Amino acid sequence: YSALNCRAHSVSLKDFGGVGDGKTSNTKAFKSAISHLSQNASEGGSQLYVPAGKWLTGSFSLISHFTLYLHKDAVLLASQDINEWPVIKPLPSYGRGRDAAAGRHTSLIFGTNLTDVIVTGDNGTIDGQGSFWWQQFHNKKLKYTRPYLIELMFSDNIQISNLTLLDSPSWNIHPVYSSNIIIKGITIIAPIRSPNTDGINPDSCT
Repeated sequence: YSALNCRAHSVSLKDFGGVGDGKTSNTKAFKSAISHLSQNASEGGSQLYVPAGKWLTGSFSLISHFTLYLHKDAVLLASQDINEWPVIKPLPSYGRGRDAAAGRHTSLIFGTNLTDVIVTGDNGTIDGQGSFWWQQFHNKKLKYTRPYLIELMFSDNIQISNLTLLDSPSWNIHPVYSSNIIIKGITIIAPIRSPNTDGINPDSCT
């Protein structure tokens, strides 16, 4: 994918207060870094580098002309604080949530109406810590549909590559209403009895 090494601007999550100790929430750091980089979308694009460490975070949204790059020893740990998972409307073509009739929690890595987006790394890991969600599913305590690890909606020119996805709350990768998508070099791991941890679910895509 031609944009992989061609971003004009790059920052590290640490530049925005990120702490990779596996305990400190980095949701604000991700959002601040991406907001800062959004200024460069029309000036050669931008990259957010996630260095080695365990980076606890809730849901955050991507921007166009953007690369999220994970070091080989970087682990994104999905937060188990329900307040870090905003609720959005069900998908238009679904009409309701999959786990519950109401809305759905935003995916860990989310984006809508984007172009030229890359989520990649040197086989870094995204750990959904899914048991938190699986237990609620089995106990029928979910008010909203579980989040996915990566979801991009109404977007085009997408690459998702060279990552390990671990224990997603539900589906792992969900491109929807999107086009021109490359997904390669992905390792997906989840227990055999984990509910609905589908690997790659392209949905209404071309």
